[in-house]
Amino acid sequence: MQRDIDKHPWDELDRYRGTIVAGEWPTLPELLRLSADKFGGKTAFSVFEGKEKHTLSFDEVLCTVRHEAARLSGIGIKEGDKVMLMGRNSPDWALSYFAIPECGGVSVPMDSQMKPDKCVRLAKFADVRAVIADSSTLRMLEKEDGTWFSSLLGVFSLDGCERWERLSLVDDPFKDLPRVKEDDTAAILFTSGTTGNEKGVELTHRNITSDVYMTVNEVRMLDERDVTYALLPLHHSYCCTAVLLEAVRIGAECLFGHGFAVSRMLDDLKRGAVTVFMGIPMLYNKLLAGIMAKVKEQGKAAYAFIRMMMEINSIAHKITGRSPLRGFFQRVITSKVGLDKVRLLISGAGPLSPKVVWAFHGLGLEFIQGYGLTEASPIVTLNPPERFKTASIGHPLAFIDLIIGGKDRDGIGEIRIKGPNVCRGYYKDEANTKELFDEDGYMRTGDLGYVDKDGYVFLKGRAKNIIVTEGGKNVFPEEIEDMFQLETEIAQILVRGYQKDPDVPGESVEAVIYPDPEAFKGVEASGIKARMEAIVSSVNRNLESFQKIERITVLDEPMEETTTRKIKRGKVAERI
Repeated sequence: MQRDIDKHPWDELDRYRGTIVAGEWPTLPELLRLSADKFGGKTAFSVFEGKEKHTLSFDEVLCTVRHEAARLSGIGIKEGDKVMLMGRNSPDWALSYFAIPECGGVSVPMDSQMKPDKCVRLAKFADVRAVIADSSTLRMLEKEDGTWFSSLLGVFSLDGCERWERLSLVDDPFKDLPRVKEDDTAAILFTSGTTGNEKGVELTHRNITSDVYMTVNEVRMLDERDVTYALLPLHHSYCCTAVLLEAVRIGAECLFGHGFAVSRMLDDLKRGAVTVFMGIPMLYNKLLAGIMAKVKEQGKAAYAFIRMMMEINSIAHKITGRSPLRGFFQRVITSKVGLDKVRLLISGAGPLSPKVVWAFHGLGLEFIQGYGLTEASPIVTLNPPERFKTASIGHPLAFIDLIIGGKDRDGIGEIRIKGPNVCRGYYKDEANTKELFDEDGYMRTGDLGYVDKDGYVFLKGRAKNIIVTEGGKNVFPEEIEDMFQLETEIAQILVRGYQKDPDVPGESVEAVIYPDPEAFKGVEASGIKARMEAIVSSVNRNLESFQKIERITVLDEPMEETTTRKIKRGKVAERI
């Protein structure tokens, strides 16, 4: 199959407008129809269950989605009704995600690890009318609030649903299904948002699909021959857009993973011949540490030689944009960990240490690093492989107007954006929706950064997390935290301000650390504290005087995290 020859990915829409596509940007059902029209019998979704690999073609996906939509319509789900979707990553999750808008409904994806009381509370707030979830989740919800559960129009299990069984559930799956419009709400995603507590972000079809097309425009190296890997939770917009929906748009195969078990992940990568791997900084840090540990097992001489070759390859990549030693590293390293077929690594949900990017470039692996937030569907900037700036989060996608508001003398201010991917606001929350936008209609991200002369954006941290020292200097905690990414003895670190002298308004810098329990088995608390102090002292040598960590707190229990492994800072403050 030949690659799309359009100048821009969205140019194809003109050929389908009036037939498959009704508006400026496609709806989610239209996105799926476009791919079924172009890629038909090609594999769309796949998953390994034991020794077997189960697959669905694009034609089969569309047919199954239509039947499931008819089933939802048959129980009374109509245009605008909310349907909660809650379960582990699977082809069935993805089929349901497309089926909900196919019948005119609005998806409300939820974290499958969420506590039942919170889940029910949010479901009630979102006016959920039906639930599609793993059977264990359904039992949990019924036990939590039987009255609410019994009031739902219907509940459906994601477990063990064979596609052929679904096809026989209704006689006429195409009868009376509405056609949603691009400005209709497609999904409500719950997030802490940019202004504080949990809010339901309303994303339209236009928001989501425009972000898909803009992202494809930046990553031209991918096409229908690729295999993406849905490992991170699909209820989070990052994986849903960057893996599932991107794969559907380009006609690639999407392989569904089963959590963060490293052995299972590496087996999937190898057996599935995955070419596009998306992760978060924590995952890449652990992967790199594991790779280098295997190299060290070959002896000091071999380790020194490999590090030298990696350095040469990284320098060549920085100068030419290519990795001349990729073949060498495929033979001696990456093939042993299931990464030999991988053409592209994608990192998001937090900044990745430049040292980690440099190391993976040294191994001959290409990287894309981006920046986004749920309110932007979520991708805002991308750092494409052919024009990669290691310390940057990239440049804005096409159609996104990005400005820096309230700049200080160093050009640092709040990142603000306009674009077709920006949400309409928060569900049933006028006050916070109003706060989300500035007087000129730009969305406030709450993130601080600056833009260089080439238009690349550099992230400094969250505005609400800034530490202001006695001397009036601004310290960005995330910048300091990033310097610990390669310290494998530290499982979690959070940098924050504390008031050393109650009579002085300025703050000093503290590091709250949870050591890796595997690294300190049998070690007494005093020994662990001494090692943490030594690591902090080493990092302090590379910090400006006003940035240096003056106090550390060592925890014996991990800090609470989000599903993308970000520490919930407010929860830490409650604990300590």
